[in-house]
Amino acid sequence: MVDAGKKAALVGYGFAGRIFHAPSLVVTPGLRLTKVVSSDRAKVLADLPQVEVVPTFDEALADPEIELVVIATPNQSHFPLAQAALHAGKHVVVDKPFTITSREAAELIRLATEKERVLSVYQSRRWDGDFLTIKALLAAGLLGDIYSCEIRYDRFRPDVKVRWREQDLPGSGILYDLGAHLIDQAVQLFGLPKALTADLRNQRPGAQTTDYFHLLLDYGTLQVILHSSCLVKEPGPHFQIHGNGGSFVKFGMDPQEAALLRGERPGPANPNWGKETAEWYGELTATTSGLEVSKARIETLPGDYPGFYRQLGACLDGNGPAPVQATEAAKNIELIEKAIQCSRERRTILLDE
Repeated sequence: MVDAGKKAALVGYGFAGRIFHAPSLVVTPGLRLTKVVSSDRAKVLADLPQVEVVPTFDEALADPEIELVVIATPNQSHFPLAQAALHAGKHVVVDKPFTITSREAAELIRLATEKERVLSVYQSRRWDGDFLTIKALLAAGLLGDIYSCEIRYDRFRPDVKVRWREQDLPGSGILYDLGAHLIDQAVQLFGLPKALTADLRNQRPGAQTTDYFHLLLDYGTLQVILHSSCLVKEPGPHFQIHGNGGSFVKFGMDPQEAALLRGERPGPANPNWGKETAEWYGELTATTSGLEVSKARIETLPGDYPGFYRQLGACLDGNGPAPVQATEAAKNIELIEKAIQCSRERRTILLDE
């Protein structure tokens, strides 16, 4: 636990708050997690004995020493909680997806500007090791001009569970969940597309919300496919990128989430945090200086979820931008809305419509 720094309150101690936010917050210099809003005091204190657990959001907002509020609650609550926190003069981090609608996102951005508060969105998979590796490959030009990219996030969850993410609610389903990650990664790599085509389905028996999506982002000569399903027993490549200089194919998911679920934690005591084993390294096939490189194993850069909060701490101290600009996250929500419209109307949408 960091002894000094800007005091933060974490709102929600379910999966997102317990697995993703708290472990990074407590190891970030300049930030200090002092309050958690939760109805399950025992669960919080078992992990974080040094924090104060409060039962209501209003109690956290009323504390004048709290400068940062981190919202890790169900999607429908993101907008009202962030709005209240900004009105209370707090800096705010919202777990992805930012909001349910682009109108809500625009209002939060307007309010943050008015209140002169930092507003950021936890798009954690910008700090996945495979994504960082691909950014480095593209920056080095090893694949030449890119003509196709496919990013898949498949799971095998054939049974529908009784939980809010799988109920017929605004913001539920895997498009808002996993799609928010894949869209963000695509836009970070290639910018905003010119057009979008989408196929969304409720495939599993009893499914109440989207459990399959297939998106085509049209950039002209470059085509990007984003795909996810809950009925894939044997996943194929997570990333496939092809250019006129070569290809990069990568299987497997970043190891940080699995490590967190096992109870491992980032920090100085864990120097191997975020490192992938060699069996999961991606393969590069390319032509370099006239030499053919055939299936060279590219060591995956270490993943770094705490990097989000390190950059946020620096931002709050006036040293650099927020780790994720709220305006960027708002564009992701716009693309999710367009994808829903595309699938409903069964047509391609030009994004300047």
